Amino acid sequence: MEDEKIVQLYWDRNEKAIEESSMKYGSYCRNIARNILQNEEDAEECVNDTWLNAWNAMPPHRPSVLPTFLGKLTRNLSFDRYRKLHRDKRGGHTIDLVLDELEELVSGQNDPEKKWQEKELTENINRFLLDQTEEKRTLFILRYWYALDISEIAKRTGLSSNRISVNLNRIRSKLKIFLRERGYEI
Repeated sequence: MEDEKIVQLYWDRNEKAIEESSMKYGSYCRNIARNILQNEEDAEECVNDTWLNAWNAMPPHRPSVLPTFLGKLTRNLSFDRYRKLHRDKRGGHTIDLVLDELEELVSGQNDPEKKWQEKELTENINRFLLDQTEEKRTLFILRYWYALDISEIAKRTGLSSNRISVNLNRIRSKLKIFLRERGYEI
């Protein structure tokens, strides 16, 4: 079924929207959740919560790109669950490393009054990524959106782990400068 029809099912409050979303994007959302949580049961719960959150968000929201919308819901739910499960024990997991690598760039404040700042930050990061090569954009997205381990990125891209680590370090350094130039305190 086409994405526009699935979105319309949500708007019509037709429960078939959840079934269609699950059939078309279930494995995509499970992969995102699994990469973050490293646990099949927790990943499945987050995916189920994705459908509920999509149901509650539409209407009033009408996503223009359904897979991105569902992926973002899954990703946010998975990170929330990860933080809850690992609140008292940090160390060594891929997600801990991903969060540590970006910690100095993003403050992590989720106060409601800061939502507009988050949107602006997202737009600036997107602008920055558009100026990068396709390879660098791919590495950044695989690491910081899909939360893949360096070794998994190496398998997918055919690049060495060392090259990936060096490139990600350089990208973060450039992003830090880019954001400072736009008034972000890092």
